Amino acid sequence: MKYFAGLDVSMEETSVCIVDQDGAVVREGRAASDPAALNDYIGATGLRFERVGFESGPSSAWLYKGLSAAGLPVICVDARHTSAALKAQNVKTDRNDARGIAQIVRTGWYRLAHVRSEESQRRRVLLTSRKTLLEQRIELENQIRGSLKVFELKVGQDAIAI
Repeated sequence: MKYFAGLDVSMEETSVCIVDQDGAVVREGRAASDPAALNDYIGATGLRFERVGFESGPSSAWLYKGLSAAGLPVICVDARHTSAALKAQNVKTDRNDARGIAQIVRTGWYRLAHVRSEESQRRRVLLTSRKTLLEQRIELENQIRGSLKVFELKVGQDAIAI
C-alpha cells in the first residue's frame, strides 16, 4: 500500500493528513512546525511514504532540508497552484488544507516549487543586507544635506563621507 502526507504549515503548528493510495484518510493530527517534530509524528505511524508534500512559503527551505535529511520523500509544491486547487473547498481550515494537499500529492496534480540551496540563501541574505545598508547610507547623507540647507550651508556631493 502506498501512503501520502499533506502538511499545512503555520508558524506554530502544522496540520498533517495522511492518505492511502485510494485517497482514504489514514491519520490526521497536528505537530509543531519543526522538522524534528514533524519527522517524529510521521515516523510514529510506521508507514512507508511515497511523497510528503507542503506548500512553498517562508520556512520551506528549512523544512525541506530537515525532512529530506530525515529520509522522507519530501516535495515542495507551488503555493499559487495549490491555492487554486483548494479554492473548491467550502470551508477553509488548516485541517481541510492538509487534506487537500495530501490529495494533490497523491494524485500528482501539483507543480513543484524550487527550493533554494543553503549557499544560495546565504548569498541572497548578504546581497539584500548590503543593498539595504547602501540605501540607508544614501538616505542619511541626503537627510544631513537637507538639514544643513536650512542654515544656508551647502555641502558638496563628496563633502560628507560616512
